[in-house]
Amino acid sequence: MPAITGKTTLTGIIGFPVSHSLSPVMHNAAFAALGLEWAYLPFAVAPQRLGQAVAGLSALGVAGFNVTIPHKVAIVPLLDRISPEAELIGAVNTVALRDGVLTGFNTDGIGLLAALSGKLGFCARGRSVLVLGAGGAARSAVAALAGAGAARVDVANRSQEKGGALVRSLAQRLPGTGLCAHSLERLAEPSYLNSFDLIVNTTSVGMAGDSFPGLELSGLKRELAVYDMVYAPPVTPLLARARACGLAAANGIGMLVAQGEAAFAIWTGVAPPEGCMEQAVGAAGQAGIP
Repeated sequence: MPAITGKTTLTGIIGFPVSHSLSPVMHNAAFAALGLEWAYLPFAVAPQRLGQAVAGLSALGVAGFNVTIPHKVAIVPLLDRISPEAELIGAVNTVALRDGVLTGFNTDGIGLLAALSGKLGFCARGRSVLVLGAGGAARSAVAALAGAGAARVDVANRSQEKGGALVRSLAQRLPGTGLCAHSLERLAEPSYLNSFDLIVNTTSVGMAGDSFPGLELSGLKRELAVYDMVYAPPVTPLLARARACGLAAANGIGMLVAQGEAAFAIWTGVAPPEGCMEQAVGAAGQAGIP
């Protein structure tokens, strides 16, 4: 991290917990590479202290901060403005402070699309995508994929009711994409899986070495690609199985880096050096699978 002086501009991340976050590593490496007298720090903020934390950061005059679990939705009413993307998703992961005004953004969708293009060579336009999960990350994924022109996006979730609620909340605002919700039981149907060009895992399944019951990738079309937002461990059971079956697959590091690059540009007005953030993450012991 750059030396702290009286001229240092402060940014950071709020969440609970945040000790695991790789964002300080990425952003401080980019600040240093550009010679910016900026610093990025993690702030553990308990849910009941969120309002106080936001007011405090505003009073301190930070340039901005990232927002992670569990505050992405709860922070929305505490902000002065939110971007159209954040309003559609209903969650914020980046906040900028300018002239005393707190503006919320959501760069998760940008990050996902950049990762899909850069790591898998995948373009969503006209394609069919299966999204696993129905939480905030799934909502970001569905909105981004539909906004990028996907012809069809299905949501498969343990609770079909929750998946259906997600679909209903977005369907009227994304009329160009066919949206549908199903239970995870459909993952056991090879013909159903073969109707997609991409599978995206937005859940925490895989973090503890667990898998989706009934999901079998063997025998599926080789054109199918798999993207897992989980990046620790770098190779989840889903990714290991996909690669064993000859399918293109990538973990969540690409998305983590790309959403961070977008946040960096919002705060500083310039893009970080190409590859700088990803190299910093790799040096910290996390990397994407080739």
